[in-house]
Order: sequence, then C-alpha cells, then structure tokens
Amino acid sequence: MITKRVKITNSVGLHARPATFFIQKANAYRSSIWIEKDERRVNAKSLLGVLSLGITKDTEIDIIADGADEQEAVKGLLELLDSGFESAMQ
Repeated sequence: MITKRVKITNSVGLHARPATFFIQKANAYRSSIWIEKDERRVNAKSLLGVLSLGITKDTEIDIIADGADEQEAVKGLLELLDSGFESAMQ
C-alpha cells in the first residue's frame, strides 16, 4: 500500500470536469485507490465519492493505492494533478 499527500492547485479543485478526468485515470489501474480528506476516505473510482469530499483549491488530500500497479497508479494520478489537468483536456 502506498500513500502520498498532495495539495490541489488547480483553480476549481476536484469538481465536475477535473473529477471526471481523475476518476477516468484511476479506473485505468487495477489497484484499489482511495482519496482521503480530513479522515474521510472515498473510492477514487467513484464520481459521487470524490465529489462528496468537496475538494477545493489548496486542499490537501491523501491518495492511497493498494494492488499490483499501486506505484504506477499513484505516480499517474500525481502527474495528472500536477499538470493542472492539461493533458486530460487535450
């Protein structure tokens, strides 16, 4: 199991469109992936779960992955967040 803390820097946080891109990326991996905010953990592959956290700009979250491709999953999701979702919107 791998856990990485990240600060959300894009202007709208993980709402609607960015959340959809995040979930699509998470679903590309076989590992179980969760997002944790303020001790509340949701499935990172669930749109309703991710949206329910109300993740806004400058919020710190933990990305947790457990499975065969956990390292690749966390790396890929961090890269997506770091890019400000530019790669997903092209």
